[in-house]
Amino acid sequence: MYATTNRTEKIASILQKRRPLAEKIQNVETNLRSLSSTLRHLEDSRNHLLAKLEDQNACQRLQEIDCTAIQKSIRHELTALSQLKMRFCRDTLNIGVVGRARQGKSRLLQSLTGLTTAEIPDGDRQHCTGVRSTIYHHPNVNTYGEVWFYSEQSFLDEVIRPYYQKLGLGNTPNTIEEFGKNPLPNLPKNIPGYAEPAAMYEHLKKYHTNLEKYQHLLQKPSPRRISRDEIREYVAQDTPEGERIFFNYLAVREVKIFCNFPNTDVGQIALVDMPGLGDTGVGDEDRLMRTLGQDVDAVLFVRMPKSSGDYWAEVDVKLYDTARQALLDLPLDLWSFMVLNQTSSNSKNHNNFPNCQDLAADISNKHINVRECIIANCAEVDETNKLLDRVLEYFALKITDLDKQYATACQERLIKLHQQVQAELKKANDALSEEFNDEEDSMFDDLFEEFFEEVTNSLEELLKELIVKRDSQNDYLKQQIEEVFQLCRQDTGIPTVEDIKKRANREGSYLTAYSKYLHEIRTNLSNKFLSLDDSLKYSIEEIKSLVADVLVEKGHLGGLTAARGSEFIKVIAEEIPDTLSSLKHGFQILSDFQLSYRGLIQHRIRKHLDKLTPNLAVRLPQTPDEQNVLDTFQEIYPEVIYQCGNALQDFLTEPNQAAFAILEEFVDRVLRAENIEKDWRKFLRKVRKQVWAEHFQPLADKNRLLREWFNVVEQATNINDSPAQNFLK
Repeated sequence: MYATTNRTEKIASILQKRRPLAEKIQNVETNLRSLSSTLRHLEDSRNHLLAKLEDQNACQRLQEIDCTAIQKSIRHELTALSQLKMRFCRDTLNIGVVGRARQGKSRLLQSLTGLTTAEIPDGDRQHCTGVRSTIYHHPNVNTYGEVWFYSEQSFLDEVIRPYYQKLGLGNTPNTIEEFGKNPLPNLPKNIPGYAEPAAMYEHLKKYHTNLEKYQHLLQKPSPRRISRDEIREYVAQDTPEGERIFFNYLAVREVKIFCNFPNTDVGQIALVDMPGLGDTGVGDEDRLMRTLGQDVDAVLFVRMPKSSGDYWAEVDVKLYDTARQALLDLPLDLWSFMVLNQTSSNSKNHNNFPNCQDLAADISNKHINVRECIIANCAEVDETNKLLDRVLEYFALKITDLDKQYATACQERLIKLHQQVQAELKKANDALSEEFNDEEDSMFDDLFEEFFEEVTNSLEELLKELIVKRDSQNDYLKQQIEEVFQLCRQDTGIPTVEDIKKRANREGSYLTAYSKYLHEIRTNLSNKFLSLDDSLKYSIEEIKSLVADVLVEKGHLGGLTAARGSEFIKVIAEEIPDTLSSLKHGFQILSDFQLSYRGLIQHRIRKHLDKLTPNLAVRLPQTPDEQNVLDTFQEIYPEVIYQCGNALQDFLTEPNQAAFAILEEFVDRVLRAENIEKDWRKFLRKVRKQVWAEHFQPLADKNRLLREWFNVVEQATNINDSPAQNFLK
């Protein structure tokens, strides 16, 4: 036996050692939530792939991957880990006191804590405890309480909704106001059972009828500190005299009471008082299981045998089974005690000691397995303190082993879960390994061969057409020249006799007027030839457009830009990387090539305009008049036009020759140069999704989904292999 001081120190040490494990469990929870999220991502990725894949075998393999069972296991483990973490986070060793009503639970708690019926209600009539209370041993404090209220939403969700669901009353009200102002739905006539559903319905009516008496508390902040004298009105259903006037408890989730236990050497413990079971309130059993699973280290079952004769009834077995389900990872017989409440001959129950002995002897036959069955008078302080000493000494010795057993059970399930996830992820990794292959490369090779053949053939055919026309006159330019000469003949710029006379008068002589007119006529004539610049550019624009058409229609390069004609050639030249110099230079040569009037025509006709230059023109008579000036103009001008026309006759073939030459240069550069096919491959591979969108976009979408799939599988594998999974190391 340990001395109580040693026991107190040992309990404090145990509680201190629990906390690092709680931090490790927090890491496991984070890891599991991340794994769950990643597996949901994997499910989404699978659904997208199933819509894209045509391979039925691959689809079948994908559908065989079962994340649903894993997600269910993860949710279960998160719940279990949450309970385990709460156990290890507590600052106290918590002992839950459980039993049906009228068995002496409250008397036992009063004896252990020194509290009275004012704080821990008891009675000999109906149920009096209304809410769960946790009583903490705090040395040297004046007793006080903390009240934790339901919020309006949690009240509807946790208290009212279970009644509506259990009794088939339809949809739960959305607000407290809706619950209060509307009459309760009638109890369905076809609901199974009769008395029990009706009794449950009466419980719900109690919440409904008395709502105005406690509704205001649902809006109060928690916790509210209360004095010792106020405790009963928040935990009890009635006064010590049995009058049912308290309804505050209906709004209360929990009350915590802080007081100085008579046995001051118990250490850091708390007693959890659950409302007596056996009433027909909906959710009582669920709340019991939740409390035992999350907030209790040890359980004291309290049973008071009748002195007139008693036995283990079905309700006793059911209560035990309910408690046993609260924590399956730790067998209940390792952390529970049965307290048979012995009464004396002067009590209302009279002397029940023989029946206590009978029940103690028969308990194992009913498979109510507990660590120890103890007979004690719950109304006697000395006996209850001895009872508490026995319980605390056992847990001081065994709680570390129990914690380890509990944690090990969770850890073993996590290891199995790890293996289960590992197996499914291997299936996920293998399911599509054959899909992620060189299909894109193979498709590109085929399309490139088709591209190169089509473009080469089309450009070679275009060269054949142009070589035939190379030495023939350019029809468009010929037409434009004829139009220019016709305009020259129509708009000569030669003045009339009257204009010459007036000009001579203004200038002071016919010679001066003649010289200035020559300049003006020459300028007027030369300006008309400037329009041939557009004709020359058109000839080259036409060849650029023909090349662009080949590349767009036969080479499918139209997806690279919306531009067409010469602008298309310019854009492609800019798109080709500098590293592909031969290919880029070929496009740049074609893009930059131009024919211009000043470069090709101007010098051909300019020398024939000398006769319209004053120093080189026909001289006038010594005493000219206006008619002499006009006659001279009419003689010179047609001759100049004629000579210019002759000069351009030989030029009419040059645009066709230039067009053929630049096209052949382009073809040499982009189709015939050394390693040019390799340059084309590099360029087109980079822009393949734009060039052959109808081929590569579906494949790109599929490959993107495949890459996403394998990335998610890898991410899930890394999470699953995380050291955080093993929190006991």
